[in-house]
Amino acid sequence: MNSEKKCEVLCGQSNKPVTLTVEQSRLVAERISEDYYVHLIADNLPVATRLELYSNRDGDDKKKEKDVQFEHGYRLGFTDVNKIYLHNHLSFILYYHREDLEEDREHTYRVVRFEVIPQSVRLEDLKADEKSSCTLPEGTNSSPQEIDPTKENQLYFTYSVHWEESDIKWASRWDTYLTMSDVQIHWFSIINSVVVVFFLSGILSMIIIRTLRKDIANYNKEDDIEDTMEESGWKLVHGDVFRPPQYPMILSSLLGSGIQLFCMILIVIFVAMLGMLSPSSRGALMTTACFLFMFMGVFGGFSAGRLYRTLKGHRWKKGAFCTATLYPGVVFGICFVLNCFIWGKHSSGAVPFPTMVALLCMWFGISLPLVYLGYYFGFRKQPYDNPVRTNQIPRQIPEQRWYMNRFVGILMAGILPFGAMFIELFFIFSAIWENQFYYLFGFLFLVFIILVVSCSQISIVMVYFQLCAEDYRWWWRNFLVSGGSAFYVLVYAIFYFVNKLDIVEFIPSLLYFGYTALMVLSFWLLTGTIGFYAAYMFVRKIYAAVKID
Repeated sequence: MNSEKKCEVLCGQSNKPVTLTVEQSRLVAERISEDYYVHLIADNLPVATRLELYSNRDGDDKKKEKDVQFEHGYRLGFTDVNKIYLHNHLSFILYYHREDLEEDREHTYRVVRFEVIPQSVRLEDLKADEKSSCTLPEGTNSSPQEIDPTKENQLYFTYSVHWEESDIKWASRWDTYLTMSDVQIHWFSIINSVVVVFFLSGILSMIIIRTLRKDIANYNKEDDIEDTMEESGWKLVHGDVFRPPQYPMILSSLLGSGIQLFCMILIVIFVAMLGMLSPSSRGALMTTACFLFMFMGVFGGFSAGRLYRTLKGHRWKKGAFCTATLYPGVVFGICFVLNCFIWGKHSSGAVPFPTMVALLCMWFGISLPLVYLGYYFGFRKQPYDNPVRTNQIPRQIPEQRWYMNRFVGILMAGILPFGAMFIELFFIFSAIWENQFYYLFGFLFLVFIILVVSCSQISIVMVYFQLCAEDYRWWWRNFLVSGGSAFYVLVYAIFYFVNKLDIVEFIPSLLYFGYTALMVLSFWLLTGTIGFYAAYMFVRKIYAAVKID
């Protein structure tokens, strides 16, 4: 602590340079040309490279307009005129804060920032002695250390350490890493989302207050029953609207997993918003999400069991097993296949085999029993009370217009919820794929609430239009259409891959699309579940308001 080092040699014997073989040189050259970063940690702080950006280039204003940002990690090297250079000297700057104590006691020092200035210095310009010390060339006279991928390369790996006192306190030491320079964009995103929701609310109010009130008033006039029977509209399908759909077990299982996901995401984002899941505690967010998903199985099982009973299902044990294994099984399968590819590359990013076994044990030891428990109580509870009886003979469905097609419905219903959250999606993608921190969980929580409201509203609008077209098969259709924004997330992910990322190799591309598939599947389940339950409540409400003979 607080020990300055001018220049120290690393690796091998002190005054003998390190020799990279042809194979090693080729690998290093490849990694530099692919823009690889190096990550180091000191006292639980990630290393950062200072970037000074000038937003105003007019002479004297430079100092005023200098904007300091930090890049996570440092670049392995750089390329210049088709030559490849390696950063082989690292100048570490460690900022410390001295705690004020009583006179008799010794001061305690705490590291509050960890910066690096990477340099490339060729072998001939670095003078090393037998005590592992070296002398750096003065000024800008030295040439950078070139890596020739066709032959062996000799070089020194060196570092220097400089300590600086700082006013930053221990509690605020992560602030520089987590400060976002584009908070205004997030506010724009929120305002944009709120406008979308108000727009949707306006449409809904028009439908519910004007159209529905008029419909119900007409239907409830006993004198006009004969005229009403000749009319078309949602009342005509009252005898079929609650007819159980095909594959009720799979539908209730997917909706149960959706409820499980919804509870998990809501709690995780809320807890993260309160600052309890900071990036300073590594892996806390992912661990909390995994544990919560397992324990939310009881709610998922309960809602799936009750819905399955409402849809006249009988095989509750099979239904519970389906709920506990369908979605988690797909997720685990995709993750395992992707992990095998990462293992094959000997990457440190691979999930260790014991961790995979531990996750399997949690799945079958915690989640499965809890889903069964919830399903048992949900299945035993009274089914949802539907306000109208179902006819024995299904009514014939008239030919539907082109815009009532399922895929057109997905495109129409998905655009508004996606528009309400796509700006936040950009920052989440950047955090996952572009080596950045994401810490604006307050914004994320607001966007999540807006997403829930907009999904509920759009699904109510879509189910109303469908019932007015005398198509009573709304169960599956509404679930698929409500998750329509997941289709736009997939399109956006492909656009992001093509325009923002420079991934050319097969395995990184496979990882990107594998994890994107998981995100899209989870997002579809989440939004589909929200929309389904909103539409179900709406349908029960409107049919309870009319007098049925």
